[in-house]
Amino acid sequence: MNEIETKVRSFLGKYVSDPEVDGDLDLFSAGLVNSLYAMQLVLFIEQEYGIQVTNEDLDYENFKSVQAIVQFITLKQK
Repeated sequence: MNEIETKVRSFLGKYVSDPEVDGDLDLFSAGLVNSLYAMQLVLFIEQEYGIQVTNEDLDYENFKSVQAIVQFITLKQK
């Protein structure tokens, strides 16, 4: 597990009882998180990584799983 994934899982732990879910699990479809979590996640990403999340970035595919979030952050850092 890399540093980004560790931080994302730590953040996720504030919203779910077991943040060690499978990295590809769709967090929204599984009912583990909701739209409030999504808003908080965007703020976390912007503050933690200095990334501006634009309207174009607000695609479900970027935030649906731990792996998707890690990939999104990694790509935005380049």
